[in-house]
Amino acid sequence: MTYQPADRAMFQPVALGQLTIDNRFVRSATWEGMAAEDGSVTEKLTRTLVRLAKGGVGLVITGHAYVLKQGQAGPWKLGVHHPSMKPGLTGLTAAVHEAGGKIVAQLAHAGKLANVELSGAEALGPSDGEGFRAMTEAEIDSTVEAFARAAHLCRESGFDAVQIHAAHGYLLSQFLSPYYNKRSDAHGGSLENRARFLLAVVRRVRLAVGPEYPVLCKMNSDDFLPGGFTVDEAVTVAGMLKDVGLDCLEISGGTGDSGRLMPVRPGRIKSPRAEGYFKEAAGRIKAAVDLPLILVGGIRSFEVARKLVADGVCDAVSLSRPLIREPELVNRWKSGDLRPSACVSDNLCFRPAMSGEGISCLSEKLLKEKAARR
Repeated sequence: MTYQPADRAMFQPVALGQLTIDNRFVRSATWEGMAAEDGSVTEKLTRTLVRLAKGGVGLVITGHAYVLKQGQAGPWKLGVHHPSMKPGLTGLTAAVHEAGGKIVAQLAHAGKLANVELSGAEALGPSDGEGFRAMTEAEIDSTVEAFARAAHLCRESGFDAVQIHAAHGYLLSQFLSPYYNKRSDAHGGSLENRARFLLAVVRRVRLAVGPEYPVLCKMNSDDFLPGGFTVDEAVTVAGMLKDVGLDCLEISGGTGDSGRLMPVRPGRIKSPRAEGYFKEAAGRIKAAVDLPLILVGGIRSFEVARKLVADGVCDAVSLSRPLIREPELVNRWKSGDLRPSACVSDNLCFRPAMSGEGISCLSEKLLKEKAARR
C-alpha cells in the first residue's frame, strides 16, 4: 500500500472541542516508569515525550499523573499533586512545545488499586474490600478538589489540556462500575448516582481551569466483567459528560480483572479486522452523542486508522504500544511507508518499567541482540 492524496486528512489539523491538534494521531496515556520517586519530572521522561512529539503524533498524553499521593498506583509515576512539581512540569511542557508538539496531563487516582507502601496511606474505593475501604462523602469531596487543584497546576505549568482518567478500573471507573460500586448512598445504585463523582470532578475541574481551557476524559466503553459497566451505560454517561462541558472523550475498555480483555490485551493482532478493540462501542457513542471522540485499543495499521476516522467512528485514533516500539511511526506513515506497526503486543515493554529502567520495547531489543550474534 502506498500513500494516497485521499489519506492527507489524517495529517491535517482537527479540532477536539477547544483543543486543535496537527493530525489525527494521539499518544494515549501510558505509564512510562520514568518519573522520580517523588513524582517529579526527570530528564529521561522529558526526552521520551519529546521524541514522541518529534515522531509526528499530534498530541502526547502523559501516563497516569496522580492528583493525591494516596492515589499513586505504582512506582515512578508522574505526580501533579503538589505545587513543588511545577518547575519540572513547566520544563516538560516547554520542551514538548519546542519540539512542535502538544501535551496533555492525564489526571488520575488509583482508588483501591493504590500502592499503600508507596503512598503511606490506606487505599480507598467505592466500597469496602480486602485491603481497602469505602470512601466517605468528605473524602469524595476532598478528592474532587484534588482533581481541580491538579488541573489548575497543569494549566499553570503549560499543558495544552488535561484528561480525567475514568477508565481501566481506577477510582472514577470503580465508582462508575456496579461490579466494584456496592454503595447504597447518593454515589451508588443507579447510573446517575454512580456517575455523580465523575461529573463532579469534570464540573470542578472546569471551574478551576476556566471555560476556554480544554478538558478531556478517558472512559471505559465496557468493563468486560459480569455485572460491570456496559456499552449502554457508556453511551448515557457520554451524554452526561457533554452536558457538563467536556471537550473530548477517549474510549477504551477493560480492567485489571478482565482477564484477556484487559486494556493492554496480550497477543499478536493477526488481521486488520481484529484491530480497534472498542470500535463498535465507539461507533454507538459517536452516533448518539455529538462529542469529539478518540479511540484507543489494538490499532496497528494506517489503513484501519484512516477507515475509523473516514467512517465517522472517531475523530482521532490513539496509539500506545506501537509508539513504544516505534516512536517515529506517525512520521513513517506520513512519508508514505504504510507498513503496519511492528508491535506484537507481548507486553514485554512493561518489564523494564517495573525494574526502574523505564518502559521500552524489549522484543525489539532481543531481536537486535539476536541479529548481532549471527
